Amino acid sequence: MAQAAAATADYLLNHIGAITAAIGGLGTAAYGLVDATKSIAFGVSNVGFGVIAKVMATLIPEATPEAAAAASTGEPPLAPALSLRSVLVSLKSNWVNGVTKDDQIAIAKSLVKLAVRPSAVASLAALTGVDATVLASVFGKIARGAALLPEETDVYARFDLIVTTLLEQAYQRADQQYRNAAKVLAAALSVVLAAAGAYCLGERGAQEYGRALLIGLIATPLAPVAKDVASAIQAGAKAVQVWKS
Repeated sequence: MAQAAAATADYLLNHIGAITAAIGGLGTAAYGLVDATKSIAFGVSNVGFGVIAKVMATLIPEATPEAAAAASTGEPPLAPALSLRSVLVSLKSNWVNGVTKDDQIAIAKSLVKLAVRPSAVASLAALTGVDATVLASVFGKIARGAALLPEETDVYARFDLIVTTLLEQAYQRADQQYRNAAKVLAAALSVVLAAAGAYCLGERGAQEYGRALLIGLIATPLAPVAKDVASAIQAGAKAVQVWKS
């Protein structure tokens, strides 16, 4: 018994680096499978976008019946208005395709400004804490290409800053949800792959599946640093062997 334990310990000491690298490789494979789900409609890349859509719905409210009636009487828009749906389609394409976050925020902010309707100015002013009358004047002048007064420039700058802050918060929360979902899915896939490996090797007992579960759970967090960890463990193992000799 003691000899078998000693032999197992020596084996682990000599091969711990390779074992660590193999577990990290399992985690990398699981991440690859997670990334592959981006090609399907309900893939992991869709996670988190709901937060962005919710914020955009507050910044681009749907046209009310009153607004539609005003438009039918010939009331000129403040800017070339876009629908919330068309904006979300554009933003989701950027989100799924992994456009850099700063670029996504800049695009979203530009679309918010383009989608402003006369009926939405009051709600936008209340949301951003600026004067509604001045904000309406700002967007009207922007649509006509007229110069802004100093007071209007100040209000527009504050509006721009608050909209940017709201969008940054939304994208941060969305990104956190996406990363958490990707990690959970990768961990689940790692466990499945480890269990499948144990099954293929004929190790089908409770102890073997328990070992596969443990390996699968640690594979995902280990994957990004597996190479460095393996090198460090190998160096430590060599130091122990030198000490024992």
